[in-house]
Amino acid sequence: MYIASLWGEINDKGLAEVEKLIGVPLRRSRMQWIETTTKDAIKHFAWGIGDDNPLWLDPNYAATSSVGSLIAPPCILYALDSTIIAPKLAGVQWIYAGTDFVWFDHIKIDTTFTVSAKLLSQKIKKGRRFSRWVLQSGKVKYFDGNDQLIATAIGHVARTPRHQSGNNEKNIEPSIHRYTADEITNIENQILSEKRQGDIPLFWENVNVGDKIPSVVKGPLTTTDILAWYAASQGALHYGGAHGDVIRYRQRHADYHLNKETGAKDSAGRGHLEVGTGNDVGMGGAYDIGPQRIAWAQHMLCNWIGDQGFLHKLSVSVRRPNLVGDTIWWSGSVESKRNLQGLNLVDISLTAINQRGEESAFGTACVLLPSKQGYKVPLPLSPESANSI
Repeated sequence: MYIASLWGEINDKGLAEVEKLIGVPLRRSRMQWIETTTKDAIKHFAWGIGDDNPLWLDPNYAATSSVGSLIAPPCILYALDSTIIAPKLAGVQWIYAGTDFVWFDHIKIDTTFTVSAKLLSQKIKKGRRFSRWVLQSGKVKYFDGNDQLIATAIGHVARTPRHQSGNNEKNIEPSIHRYTADEITNIENQILSEKRQGDIPLFWENVNVGDKIPSVVKGPLTTTDILAWYAASQGALHYGGAHGDVIRYRQRHADYHLNKETGAKDSAGRGHLEVGTGNDVGMGGAYDIGPQRIAWAQHMLCNWIGDQGFLHKLSVSVRRPNLVGDTIWWSGSVESKRNLQGLNLVDISLTAINQRGEESAFGTACVLLPSKQGYKVPLPLSPESANSI
């Protein structure tokens, strides 16, 4: 069935198959958890990332805000389409590597979206853990019911040979952190004291280069946190579904992990929930989902800019697994501010640091802010003019 490439291995024939798909429209039915941003869909996504912003959750608050109604957290785009574009290479595992988002308008309640997706590139890499691996990047466009382009996302996926994943001496072997009671109390207090700008405007004039973005803390990560993300954003859909649905899926796609104990085929996604399988796929234990961690950065940024600001761009690269038990501190710093085409822009650098002091992810963002001169962020932005920002 899978003649062009050996299962789980990267070879020239398999890579040639992928090259043929660059620029070709791809099916996305398995990558769309929702199509319409209903009140429940928005609520479940906000819950799935632990973001209690009333602009997502409280209809009365939202109705009297400057926005005027409930809107969705910007990263709900992951539920509308996963941004995972990783075709062919049968059995070769994929690891989410990052996303480059651009938004042109709020994600409004009760909007039905259509998407288009294409593979942009395939880059062959060499590294310490794998003799050869592949970085696949693809672009998703999100259109509303009026066929207006609301957002785009470029997703990056690392494809790594499955047979090398758990057998390399350089695999990640982090030490388990045992928290003291005081450490847990400190983390919980930081979460409970999280700052949110709300509907009080953060004026562009009041932002200065070097300003620090108030941190958002996530952790210690539990399997329940991961399951909350699955419920909010993807379920088992990306892995082929469940029961007979996944059996039928695997007739077309040899995408599975072979359970060494039972001999049964299972989703490689079980590594997110089980220490043993996480070790098998080279992650060092059960670990989070990359897009979940990226959505936490959005949580922090939307807290800071408030209801009258607008998150225009967010680019994040995921560097290492965030294991069950890890705590992440997302933080940011203002790198520059500028006025371009009448827009008040602020550029931000981002980093996510775990309790071991390791950088878990990093990135950049661009936000639009109101002005003391009476300027409000003009939405929607024109995709054509936004390209020059």
